[in-house]
Amino acid sequence: MATEGPFPKLIAFDLDYTLWDLWIDTHVDGPLHRNGETVNQVLDRNNQPIRFYRDVPDILHTIRAWRIEDREEGDNKVVIAACSRTSAPALARQCLNLLLVPPPPHMSGEDVESKPVVAAKFFDEMEIYPGSKLTHFKKITRGTGIPYEEMRRNGRSGEVVTFIHVPIGLNRKVFDDGVKHWRKKKRSETA
Repeated sequence: MATEGPFPKLIAFDLDYTLWDLWIDTHVDGPLHRNGETVNQVLDRNNQPIRFYRDVPDILHTIRAWRIEDREEGDNKVVIAACSRTSAPALARQCLNLLLVPPPPHMSGEDVESKPVVAAKFFDEMEIYPGSKLTHFKKITRGTGIPYEEMRRNGRSGEVVTFIHVPIGLNRKVFDDGVKHWRKKKRSETA
């Protein structure tokens, strides 16, 4: 696990085929519903399930733990964002507000949730609407105070964000490798 070392100020996730295995605007028929307190599953109108990939709940808890362990708000806070260019933003938001993330199985302490948590509560920023990822990041800048210039390389256009390709859904290895890649890139930029 990539828990030792510095952390990015912002971790932004796409939704479709990153956190869940579908395009919310083409594979899902609203309205959505959840059966009672079922964790990590929401059903569409045809009772087709929508759920996070297997490792996503643990990854969200890991990031939340980074925010709690010996860290203050401000410079050490890791902002979690959902960024999606979906043409069904209301459906995506409804899904995030219905999905229950199970409690972390391997973490303990008074700051760790012992009951399922609504997925939307993990995200500090939600930029979910059709358009450009650049627009999403500019709005995140306004909402978080993280300077947009930190997402640009030497004043040139183009983001200095570390993008990690997620070919078949987010999993622990892809996430940890992404954090390690970011740390290596950060070390080389400051050297």
